[in-house]
Amino acid sequence: MCRLFGLHADKRVVTATFWLLDAPDNLVEQSRQNPDGTGIGVFEADGKPVVHKEPMAAWQDCEFATEAHELSGTTFIAHVRYSSSAALELRNTHPFLQDGRIFAHNGVVTGLDLLDARLRELGVDGLVHGKTDSERIFALITGCTRQHDGDVTAGILDGVGWLAETVPIFALNVLLSTATDMWALRYPETHELYMLDRREVEGRRLRMQTRRITAHSEHLTSDASVLFASEPMDDDNWQLLAPGELVHIDAQLQINRRFAFPDPPEHQLSHDDLTAQAAASQHASVA
Repeated sequence: MCRLFGLHADKRVVTATFWLLDAPDNLVEQSRQNPDGTGIGVFEADGKPVVHKEPMAAWQDCEFATEAHELSGTTFIAHVRYSSSAALELRNTHPFLQDGRIFAHNGVVTGLDLLDARLRELGVDGLVHGKTDSERIFALITGCTRQHDGDVTAGILDGVGWLAETVPIFALNVLLSTATDMWALRYPETHELYMLDRREVEGRRLRMQTRRITAHSEHLTSDASVLFASEPMDDDNWQLLAPGELVHIDAQLQINRRFAFPDPPEHQLSHDDLTAQAAASQHASVA
């Protein structure tokens, strides 16, 4: 399945280094296990969002994914993609950028004809440039946020609430960030999403990794931060978000947690309901 990573470093600009993929031994032989895209989004000191991303496949140069990326900013989102349907193209690669916000998604949502119609109603269909359900979900949240005068929490509640009632959902884990705030949603219970509260760091160095994403920062040895990841990245006190839980981290690193969606989707999908490609992309063993 896709891997998500989010880092909120308060208002301070910090430098962090990311590796998004261990160098494969043999690209041809491992083509079935190679990710379909890697990307990092960051907000720089002046609040400018910057997204670095590349589509990946066995026949492509994987230098972007295996080299170290040293970036400075206040909030970061990293994503390793396993395609459930859309082609391996830059426009289909996470993270996405809309209205000065950065977004990444893990899961599968179908009923895209209904979603496209809703985007036209909201006047945000022009924000969608690729073929993924993820970019459409982001556009829906963006449209709903506009309707709520820029209130991102209200936009997420409105947009995801509509999805939960209207279209088939397998999983809908998301990270959304501005330069000052970050939101994380786990919905429903299909895939895990964890949070690590490092506001009391006690001199611990930030160095954590899984087989797909590694993050390192000397700046955060003594500075507070809050992190999100699809799986625990070290032996620290990672907290599993509850199904339907929405977490908002504000500019002061205050954590607001709410059970925004206590009920499962109206049209809950299982693995058996997915196409073969989509089902393969959602297995945790893909890691």
